[in-house]
Amino acid sequence: MTAHTDTAGTVTAVYQVSGMSCGHCEGAVSGEISGISGVTSVKAVASTGEVTVVSAAALDDEAVRAAVDEAGFELVGRA
Repeated sequence: MTAHTDTAGTVTAVYQVSGMSCGHCEGAVSGEISGISGVTSVKAVASTGEVTVVSAAALDDEAVRAAVDEAGFELVGRA
């Protein structure tokens, strides 16, 4: 599990998403996850399939899964 609490009171989690292949894909996934309450930063990297999410508190994995599904991709799990 790669979620950890940062010193600034935020939580960083890295997820593995399948199906991203370009910048548009990264933007779609980032946009959907950014809509989750408490999310302050999202960085999706298509070449690795990793999505790094910074939030005010730990996120519900099902909320992240729903956001990724809405973008048209599959949440594989935590990286």
